[in-house]
Order: sequence, then C-alpha cells, then structure tokens
Amino acid sequence: MRRLFPLPTEPSVPPAAPDREWGLDELADAYAYPERPQSASGAYLRANMVSSLDGAAHHDGRSKPLSSETDMRIFGMLRGLADAVVVGAETVRREGYRPARAREAFAERRAALGQPPAPAIAVVSASLELDFAAPLFTGPLVPTVVITGAQAAEDRVEAAKAAGARVVRAGAGPSGRVDVAAIPPALAELGHTRLLTEGGPRLLAQFVTAGVLDELCLAVAPLMVAGDAARIANGPLAAEPEQFALASVLEDAGFLFTRYRRIYP
Repeated sequence: MRRLFPLPTEPSVPPAAPDREWGLDELADAYAYPERPQSASGAYLRANMVSSLDGAAHHDGRSKPLSSETDMRIFGMLRGLADAVVVGAETVRREGYRPARAREAFAERRAALGQPPAPAIAVVSASLELDFAAPLFTGPLVPTVVITGAQAAEDRVEAAKAAGARVVRAGAGPSGRVDVAAIPPALAELGHTRLLTEGGPRLLAQFVTAGVLDELCLAVAPLMVAGDAARIANGPLAAEPEQFALASVLEDAGFLFTRYRRIYP
C-alpha cells in the first residue's frame, strides 16, 4: 500500500503518509471491526470484492485476473480480522476454496480478541451439493460451517456432519431457500460476530436486498475487460437503494481500495 486518503470522520485511520509500503498492523488498525455492531443481528457483515473499471466482477469466470499483489495482501488481512468468511457454494466450486490458514502476523491480535487461530469458512448452500472430501472440509483449523435451508436433504446434512462441518439452518420457509437475513444472527449465535463475505455476486446481491450488509470493501482494478461478466452484486433489485458513506480510499499501482460503511438512520 502506497497512499492513503482517509476521511476526517475516521479517527482510527492513520493520517496520510508519504509513498511507502504499509505494514500489516497499520492496515489491520485501519480496517478494524467496530467494537459494537449497529445492526440488531449482533454481527457486523463486511464484503470484500474486486471490480474492473467497466464494472466486471470477474474475467473468464474468476476474480483472480482482476487482482494484484496488494489486493491479495488486503484480502489476507481482512481474513485475518474475521471470525468467519461467508461464501456462496458456486464461488467455492469455481474458485477452488480451501480452509483459511493461521498467520503469525495476526496471532497476537486474534488471541487478544478471543478468536481462534484462523477464521471459519461458512458456505451457503441450499442443496448441499458440495464435495465433502475436499480440503475445505477435511483439513480446516476451525470446522467449516455449512449454512442451508429448512428443506435440505437429510442425507446431505448427515454427509456434511460426517465430514466435520457444522450445519446451520437459516430459514424455515417451504421453498428450501436460505434466508440470507438469518445468516448474521445464526453465525453470531456460534460466536462469529465479525463476518466477511467474499461473494459471489449473487450472494452479495441477496445480502444487499435483505438489508444486512454493514460495509463494502471494494477494490477497483485499472482494467477494462468488456464481455458480459456480472457486477459485484448481481441479483434481485433492492426495493430502495441502501446508502453508504465513504470511510477511506487507498491507492497502489493504479488500484483503488475503497471502504464504504452503511449509513444507519
């Protein structure tokens, strides 16, 4: 990270610095979760996404081509602060998700907050059509959480449990769909109050329309990709646009790393 442009309303963010590499502790302090979530869920839900200049959330089906070394550094830092990383099943399959790893740089900070060495990965899947033999389920430091609906097939639920996953049912409707508004309080009941979602775009759109997204960390890549890729939130239209306030902007090699916090009435 080379330059920072904080807003004066963010006292936790260090003042603008000369052109130099930021340390992880500085970044972690700037992106620290609030002590008390404002939402009634008891959890604070932050999203981290990357977009091209022309609004694409991925290139050829994956987000990695839009990323950079600094983007991945912030990606790892945000994980280092979270209790749980919430991700959709399609993104797990497409991006080849693996368990979050413990990082020495965050060990002391996590221990002081009573967090385990690494965040749990929480996979949202109504059908539970997941590969329970994958490393995400066979080798995590913290058990992977599977969030599903009321109508999930019992054999798939048992398969998830047999693989060591914690199964959470969010939503009791007959459709069997996961009620995304129930995800933050359900994870808070497990002790996961600092939540990070990495998408995909369909899951993020559902969080937005459900009115449960507290913060968006958006990396804007200096790239044009054209094509028909989805936006970072691609799904049902919100009844009313949610308003967010810019908290900080960081720049490196043409990438803008923005952070927006939801404005509560």
